[in-house]
Amino acid sequence: MRRQNTQLLSDVLREVLNKQHLSPKLNETRLIAAWEKVLGQTVAGYTKEKYIKNNVLYVKISSAVLRNELLMSREQLIAALNKEVGTEVITDIFFR
Repeated sequence: MRRQNTQLLSDVLREVLNKQHLSPKLNETRLIAAWEKVLGQTVAGYTKEKYIKNNVLYVKISSAVLRNELLMSREQLIAALNKEVGTEVITDIFFR
């Protein structure tokens, strides 16, 4: 006999995350983890530090040439990273 009030596990998890206000932090973690997947291992090798504060991704790059190249494609990077996560997590990127 099947219960009438059954829910999908994914729906229950999403509801719990929203009630506990954990979704934004989880999305930030997923975006930081997606950095290597979106930009590749070579760029990830030059990346020293990444963190998100107030919807801005701060990235420390050890190569000045690479930093300049990434600055020129900032808008495409924002779109690609947000697309990978599935929601708008960041609105800007600062390279240091």
